[in-house]
Amino acid sequence: MPGEGGGAESGLHRLHRNCYDPEYARMEAWLDEHPDFVQDYFLRKATRQVVDSWLVSHATPTSSSVELSSPTHNQSRGGSGATTPVRKISAHEFERGGLLKPMISTIDGTPTFLTSTEGQTGSGPGHSPTPGRRQRRSRHELRQLDEKELIFELVKDICNELEVRSLCHKILQNVSMLLHADRGSLFLVQGEKATCQTVGPHSQRGRYLVSKLFDVCSKSTLIEMEKKDEIRIPWGTGIVGYVAESGDPVNIPDAYKDERFNHDIDVLTGYKTRTLLCMPIKDTNGDVLGVAQVINKVGDAPFTEQDEKIFSSYLQFCGIGLRNAHLYEKSQLEVKRNQVLLDLARMIFEEQSTIEHVVFRILTHTQSLIQCQRVQVLLVHQASKGSFSRVFDFEATDLNGEDSESRTSPYESRFPINVGITGYVATTGETVSIPCAYEDPRFDHSVDDGTNFKHKTILCMAIKNSSGQIIGVIQLINKFDDLQFTKNDENFVEAFAIFCGMGIHNTHMYERAVVAIAKQSVTLEVLSYHATASLDDAQRLRKMRVPSAANFRLHEFTFDDYIMNDDETITACIRMFLDLDLVERFHMDYEVLCRWLLSVKKNYRNVTYHNWRHAFNVAQMMFSILTATQWWKIFGEAECLALIIGCLCHDLDHRGTNNSFQIKASSPLAQLYSTSTMEHHHFDQCIMILNSPGNQLLANVSPDEYSRVIRIVEEAILSTDLAVYFRKRGAFFNIVREGPRFNTEEHRELLRAMLMTVCDLAAITKPWDVEKRVAELVSSEFFEQGDIEREELNITPIDIMNREKEDQLPLMQVGFIDSICLPIYESFAALSDKLEPLVDGVRENRDHWLEIAAAQSLIPSESMEKDSNDNMTISKPSTPDSDAPSSPVHNYNSD
Repeated sequence: MPGEGGGAESGLHRLHRNCYDPEYARMEAWLDEHPDFVQDYFLRKATRQVVDSWLVSHATPTSSSVELSSPTHNQSRGGSGATTPVRKISAHEFERGGLLKPMISTIDGTPTFLTSTEGQTGSGPGHSPTPGRRQRRSRHELRQLDEKELIFELVKDICNELEVRSLCHKILQNVSMLLHADRGSLFLVQGEKATCQTVGPHSQRGRYLVSKLFDVCSKSTLIEMEKKDEIRIPWGTGIVGYVAESGDPVNIPDAYKDERFNHDIDVLTGYKTRTLLCMPIKDTNGDVLGVAQVINKVGDAPFTEQDEKIFSSYLQFCGIGLRNAHLYEKSQLEVKRNQVLLDLARMIFEEQSTIEHVVFRILTHTQSLIQCQRVQVLLVHQASKGSFSRVFDFEATDLNGEDSESRTSPYESRFPINVGITGYVATTGETVSIPCAYEDPRFDHSVDDGTNFKHKTILCMAIKNSSGQIIGVIQLINKFDDLQFTKNDENFVEAFAIFCGMGIHNTHMYERAVVAIAKQSVTLEVLSYHATASLDDAQRLRKMRVPSAANFRLHEFTFDDYIMNDDETITACIRMFLDLDLVERFHMDYEVLCRWLLSVKKNYRNVTYHNWRHAFNVAQMMFSILTATQWWKIFGEAECLALIIGCLCHDLDHRGTNNSFQIKASSPLAQLYSTSTMEHHHFDQCIMILNSPGNQLLANVSPDEYSRVIRIVEEAILSTDLAVYFRKRGAFFNIVREGPRFNTEEHRELLRAMLMTVCDLAAITKPWDVEKRVAELVSSEFFEQGDIEREELNITPIDIMNREKEDQLPLMQVGFIDSICLPIYESFAALSDKLEPLVDGVRENRDHWLEIAAAQSLIPSESMEKDSNDNMTISKPSTPDSDAPSSPVHNYNSD
C-alpha cells in the first residue's frame, strides 16, 4: 500500500516519544516516502518477536474504551400560518338563560353537560316551539268552569307547551288562578349532587335553587319577568330550600311568625308577604324538579287544606310538563352543541400547515369557549410517556397585545409545568378536575413561587389520536369569576379534545410529508450538482506517492496551503490518516479512503471561502493540535477518526450563504431544519457520502463503534455553529478554571466541541499575510450574500454583509477577536502550553488590525497604547459609526 511504512511501532506510537531526535525525524520522513523499501526491509529483517509485537499493537479491541449510548438525531421544525380568529362563544352560554340549567341527569340518570341556552329555542321571548298550538281560553271563561273542568283545561294548556320559560310562566299564572293567590314564584333545582364546595360566591357545585320568574301576578308578561335578576337560594335554606330538600309542602298562615321566612325579600321588593303556600314539583320518579310558591290569598284568608290538595294535584301534571320540556330542551341543546363542535372541528382541520398553528388555534378557541385564565397544550414525548417534548401556553391577555392580530403561533414554555397533574393525566389518560389546587396532593405549590399568579381551579384532560394513544395533554387553569369547571366544561373539552387529537396527529403527518418533500428537493438538487468520485480517479490517487507529514509541514501551526495543488491536499489528508494510525486500526480499504476523500472534495461547491481548501485547513489544524498536545491519548482512535472526518465534512455543500439567509429565503433547507440549518445539512451530506457505494469508509468497523463514531461526527459538525459555541463555552471555561477531568465523557465532549471551533477559526492564528488573505475571502463571501439579500430579497443586509460598510472591516475584526477568538484560544493555552503559539498569533493579528484601523482614522491614533504584555490596546474606544457592530459574530463561520 503506498505511503504505509512498516516497523514494530505505529505512526501514532512513534509520535509518543518524549525525545524526538531530528535525525530520527528525517529518517522517518525518508521511510514514509519510500514504502517499497520499508516493506522489503521488514520482510527481510523483521524477527518473529517484532511481528508479534506489531500484531498485538494493531489488534482490534473487543469493545470501546468508553461505553456510550446510540446517538439520537432530534430536530425541531418551525412553520407559520394565517391569523387565527377567536370564537365569540362560551361554553358557559350552555349554562345560563334557561330555567333548567344545568340539567344534571338524563332519563336514565347519566350526568350530562347539556343545559338551556338563551334564545336557543323558539323564535323570540315568550314564543313556544310547539307546532299547532291550540287557542287558549280567556281568564273570564276559565273562571266560569267548575274545579275539575278548570284543572283539566289548565293541564291541557301546559301539556301543549314545550318551551321552558313560557311553561313556567303559565304554571305560575294558572296556580294563582286556581288558588286565588295574588302572586307566585317558581324555583328550579340546579347543580349536581356533590359535596365539594368552592370559595367563590357563585362557585357551588352542589344543588341549589334559582328563580328567574319571581313574583308573577295575573297581569305579568313573560318579557317583563325575564328582565328580572335571578334569585339563588342555597339548598336547604329558607322555606323554599326546606321544601326542596325535604319534599314536603309548607303552609304558613303568617309568614313573619315563621323563623324560616327571609324578611329581606320583602324589603327588597317592597311587597309584604302575609300568607304563603309552598310545594315541591316532582317528576314520575319522585325526584324534586323545583318548588312552586303562592303568596297572599285574596281576602287575606290563609290557604286551606283544600287549596293544598288542588295545588298538589295540579303540580303533578306540572312535573310531567316540566320533564317533557326538559327533554325537548336537551334535544335542542344537543343540536346546538353539535353545531359548535362541528364549527370547532372545521376550524382545526381547515389549516394544518404546522403544529404551532394548529395548537395556537386550539388554545385560543378553548380559552374563548371555556372562559379561563390560562390554557396549556403539552405534547407527550413519544420515547418517555411521562415527559413532554413541547409545551404551548396561552393566557387570556395574550390577544390584547400589539402583535395579537399578526400572531400565528403560541408562546412556548412561559409558565412552570405542574408535572404532578399533567404527568398523571399523560400516563393514565384520566380526566382530572380540581376545585381547589392547593388541596390536591398532586399539585406542586412551588409552580406559583415568585410569580403573580395563583392556581385555583384546574381541568386537565388527555389528547388522544385516532388509535387511542395519548399524544398530549390539555390543561385549563382558573375559570373566570372564581367559578369551578363544571361537568358541562369537561364534556365540551372532552369532545373538543377528540378533534384536537386528530388535528395534531394529521399535522404531524403533514409536517413529515413536507419534510420528506423538502428533503427530496434538496437531495435532487445536490445530486444534480454533485456526484461521487469515479473509480478511475481513486485508482490514480492510489498510485501516487504520499509524502511525509514533515514534508507537508502538517505538524506546524503556521501551515499554509496556498502553494499546494488539489492532489497534494488529498495526499496530505491521506498522510494524516496514516500517521494517526486510522487506516490500520479501522481496517480501511486504502482505495476506498482515496475515493472517499475525492468525493468529499467534489461535494464542496466552488464558493469564495467555505470550500474544500477551508475544510482541509481545519483538518490540518486538528491534526497538528492532536499530535502537538498528545491529546490523541485522551480521545483514543475512534474519537480522533470522528474529529478528522468532522473537520473534512463540516462545511459540505456550503452555498456561500449562512443560516439566517436560508430562513429569510424560505429555502427547502430551512423547512428541514429550524436550528443549525446548514450544519444539519453538512452532516446529512457526510452520511450520504459515507453510505455511497465505493465510499463506505467505516464498512469494517463494528456496529457499536460505527454508532459511536457517527454520533461524535454529528456533535463535531453541529459544534461549528457559533450559536452552539456560545451555548457551551461557559461550561467549558468553568472546566478550564476548575481543572478538567477528561476521563469523563461530559468533559471530553465539551473539549471536542470547543476544539472544532478552535480549528474552524484557526485562520485568525496564522501569520499576518495568511490571516489578511483569508479575511478578505470571508468578507467577499459575506458581501456576495449581502448583494443577494438586497437584490433578490429586497432587504438591507446587516453591516458585516453590507458592501457599503467595507471600511469598517478592521474594527469588526478587532471586535471579533476580542469577543470570540481570544477567550477560547487563551483557555486552550491554559490546558496545554503547546498551544501558546496560537494565542500569540491571535494577538499579533489583532495589533495589525488596530494599526490599519488607526491608519484609516477609524480610531484616534493617540488612543492606542501597549499594555504590560506589549499588546496594542485602545484606551478610549470610539468609532465614527456608533451603529457599526462590534464584532462580526459569524466572521469565519457563516453558518
